[in-house]
Amino acid sequence: MEEPILEITNLTTSFYRKKELLPAVDNVSFSISKGQTVCVVGESGSGKSVTALSIMRLIPEHAGKITGGEIVFKGKDLLKLSDKDMRAVRGNRVSMVFQEPMTTLNPVFTIGNQLMETIMMHQNVTKKEAMEKALEMLKKVNIPSPAQRLQQYPHQLSGGMRQRVVIAMALVCKPELLVADEPTTALDVTTQAQILKLMNDLKSQTETAVLFITHNMGVVAATADKVIVMYCGRIVECSDAKTIFKDPKHPYTIGLLKSIPKIAEPQKKLFSIKGSVPAPGQIKKGCRFQSRCELVTEQCRLEEPPLIEKNGSLVRCWQI
Repeated sequence: MEEPILEITNLTTSFYRKKELLPAVDNVSFSISKGQTVCVVGESGSGKSVTALSIMRLIPEHAGKITGGEIVFKGKDLLKLSDKDMRAVRGNRVSMVFQEPMTTLNPVFTIGNQLMETIMMHQNVTKKEAMEKALEMLKKVNIPSPAQRLQQYPHQLSGGMRQRVVIAMALVCKPELLVADEPTTALDVTTQAQILKLMNDLKSQTETAVLFITHNMGVVAATADKVIVMYCGRIVECSDAKTIFKDPKHPYTIGLLKSIPKIAEPQKKLFSIKGSVPAPGQIKKGCRFQSRCELVTEQCRLEEPPLIEKNGSLVRCWQI
């Protein structure tokens, strides 16, 4: 089996609350291979985005820190790199696409300037060569009138075009790993489909590994090779995409899939999982899904289940 391009082992990322550190991501382990798309799903507050920011080492120092584990990329632990060495990796060998392009793009610089800066920071090229590469990349992400767009500012582009620019910036240095944090959430359905097709096409051309953070199970069905379901900072289920949809095992995964509206069925009240994701540190013992689970027992309240293998899936549940 091919060696993973990224291997995360027992990652724990905590945030400050008064004088204590509370884990938002707690002992998370998974791996990604070359050319593979791994989708991380779960509600807001599950730890998906914090996992992505931890990989990029972008956790704000005043807010929290990575308190344990390893993030090994191509044989090197990113957590042991100096800030200078990490900057050489970030945006070059490992890139990230954020959810809202207007927070990624600088409003006072043109699209061309920002693309050129990314290229020249990581590649030994002239300004003219950088501009040519920027133009070529805008063509690859199917932006109309790409030469004109290079001279424009972010506010002059639509949301879909801005997201294409962000994807172009992330892929222009041909990274080996792309971390995409809900890149289609703020877009309409048609634009979402176009962006997903674009990312799939570019991935197949470059064999880039993709970590896709989302809460949209439709996106998962369209893109994923492997699916990781997170809840309250923990992985509760991990399997290949086909198995997750055909034979979900954890009650939380089953609930997420039941929540998807079905066009073919008669209109009726939509299913929803009762309650909400508990805040970090709120559950002191037992299963973290206990307050919302219909299968809860006394054992669930007293002892947290480990991740166990069940028919090819990893599941954290006493009731399977």
